Amino acid sequence: APRRARLSRSVSFSACHRLHSKALSDEENLKLFGKCNNPNGHGHNYKAGLLILLLFSLQIDPVSGMVMNLTDLKEYMQEAIMEPLDHKNLDKDVPYFADVVSTTENVAVFIWENLQKLLPTGSLYKVKVYETDQNVVVYKGEESTSE
Repeated sequence: APRRARLSRSVSFSACHRLHSKALSDEENLKLFGKCNNPNGHGHNYKAGLLILLLFSLQIDPVSGMVMNLTDLKEYMQEAIMEPLDHKNLDKDVPYFADVVSTTENVAVFIWENLQKLLPTGSLYKVKVYETDQNVVVYKGEESTSE
C-alpha cells in the first residue's frame, strides 16, 4: 500500500501593522485593540519573525522517496509568504489588508490562500502562525481547526 507522510517547513519574517477595523469608531477600535491600535502601527518579530508551519499529507514517491521536493516548497513559500509580507507594513503594502483587519487569523488565511494557488490540489494540511510564543493561530481552510 502507498505510504503517506506529512511534511512541514517554516519561514520567519518581520512585519508591522495596526489592528483597526473600518467598521468601528476610533473609540471602539481603541477599546477592542488597545495599544495594538496605535495610529502609527506596531511591529512583530513573531518569534524571530512570523513562523509558518506547513503540513502536507501526500503519498511518498517510491522513486524519489519524498513527499515533495523541498527546493520547490521553499520557492513556493518565498513567492506566497516572503515576497508579499516580509518587512512590509501589512495595512499599507499588502492590498489584501486594505479592507481586512491584519490580525494573525487573517494573516493565516492570506498565507493559506496564496499557497493554495501554488501547491498541488489538496496537499496543504494547515498553516500555523506564531505571532508570539503565547499567541498561535491554526488555519485549515474551511475545515475544522481542531488539532
